[in-house]
Amino acid sequence: MSEDKFDAIVVGGGIAGTVAAYLLAKEGLEVILVERGNYAGSKNMTGGRIYSHSLEKIMPDFAREAPVERRITREKISLMTDESNVTLDFYSSKLGVQGSDSYSILRGVFDQWLAEKAEEAGVQIIPGIRVDDLIIREGKVCGVVAGEDELEANITILADGVNSLLAQKLGFRGELAAHHVAVGAKEIIELPPQVIEDRFNCNGNEGTAWLFAGYPSDGRVGGGFLYTNKSSISLGVVTTLSDVIKGNKTVPQMLEDFKHHPAVQPLIKDGKMIEYSGHLVPEAGLAMIPKIVGNGVLVVGDAAGFCINLGYMVRGMDFAVASAECAAKAVLKAKEAQDFSEGYLHCYQGLLEQSFVMQDLKRYKDFPHFLEETPRIFNEYPKMADDLLTDMFVVKGEPAQPLRKTLMQHVSKIGVLNIAKDGWKGVRSL
Repeated sequence: MSEDKFDAIVVGGGIAGTVAAYLLAKEGLEVILVERGNYAGSKNMTGGRIYSHSLEKIMPDFAREAPVERRITREKISLMTDESNVTLDFYSSKLGVQGSDSYSILRGVFDQWLAEKAEEAGVQIIPGIRVDDLIIREGKVCGVVAGEDELEANITILADGVNSLLAQKLGFRGELAAHHVAVGAKEIIELPPQVIEDRFNCNGNEGTAWLFAGYPSDGRVGGGFLYTNKSSISLGVVTTLSDVIKGNKTVPQMLEDFKHHPAVQPLIKDGKMIEYSGHLVPEAGLAMIPKIVGNGVLVVGDAAGFCINLGYMVRGMDFAVASAECAAKAVLKAKEAQDFSEGYLHCYQGLLEQSFVMQDLKRYKDFPHFLEETPRIFNEYPKMADDLLTDMFVVKGEPAQPLRKTLMQHVSKIGVLNIAKDGWKGVRSL
């Protein structure tokens, strides 16, 4: 066992863990961060976008220095069938206003930069070591078992990802429910910057975020995504684990089919695949949050289930940063009082309640269930949009019928009442 006792041990070198370690070290605490990958970010995978507001408060103007890819100024949402794609395209300079903007990033690069900032603040980072267990004495977490070493600290922060085995060992949560998580697969496809700017109508460092529903996830809960980087495209699919079990198509096959869709294939033409990765994604929002406070321990980021998927927007990294900030504030209060009990550390929960993290999770708590209970979004509605627009734009030399009649013909296939119910449930869940 190491003779040193640290102020804090952080398990996991993702965004949540590194930001928590950085903030504590800046305040003079002795902090050690243990990362099982060979470097911070080596095992981290995301669709590829960070909303800047929460990190901007901690590191003002971070994007001037950080290895961000492109500032997102174009949002696209598509309903896709096997041979068509109906898209809403929104471009605005308002999307690029500092402090409320967002950036495409590559986690392997971005997380290394963040780890360097943490080291500059005084954090000791130990890469390539897996934390196998926690040291528990008289009901209090006193440290971790990392490789052959036992490391002790006043507080341990678990930032070990959505499938946090350490939180499970503590009894903070059980096995992940299949309908609470999604499986994602992504390729990074290299293309020249000028080609990306031409194909996606981007100017300079501007970028596009594009979400797809329907065909990419084989008509099941989930979808496809595309983010433009400086010299590559992040392209992938995500589908709820419970739907993967029910379906006949594997996630890798979904991604392969998505790549070859006639609306996608020209966008990645002549590109070179330079990275392939897969990941579990927390999808259930408030319903999957485990116990996050214990004697001598806090849980942050994906390990706490802090993520929202609203169909038109997916947020996780800004939640990770904010939860790390709340955890750091709670630890600093506990250190001042020299009380690391669950009762005193419960202020972490209170800080989260006051922040956008818990407020947004509560506001959208019904939306994951709405998606799960409304499969028409992923199969019948894309088909309806395809059929309706085909009838509107295809000219066959036959007498035209009133547009309202054409509309009702396609609406009636799903049912006016069903559409009204889905619309009402969707609005209420948002």
